[in-house]
Amino acid sequence: MKQALAKFSAQAQGSSAVNMLTLFGRFAVTAMLVTYALESRSTWFILAFAVACALGFVYGFLQGAWPFGVVEAIWSVVAVRRWHRARVASNNVWRGHSCPRTLSKPRIT
Repeated sequence: MKQALAKFSAQAQGSSAVNMLTLFGRFAVTAMLVTYALESRSTWFILAFAVACALGFVYGFLQGAWPFGVVEAIWSVVAVRRWHRARVASNNVWRGHSCPRTLSKPRIT
């Protein structure tokens, strides 16, 4: 057991660039999980989730897993759109509107 730990420690010390990339990936994924869990508290957590997804996008491409990077880029765009809609909705509620305004014309019957 002691030899296995020593071997693992020696391998980890020899590849510090990989370790930094792994730490960056862990940070990005942890930030995604935390901000996703806190989205109901503030619209700013939705934006923070989008930023964390963008970090995941960067991590995916840096480590060579481009499909993961593409998925994270899509999630980032979706989250920015959700943030924008949530901000518009919260501004309309603040101004006394019950629901967000739409750009469509009213229907005349």
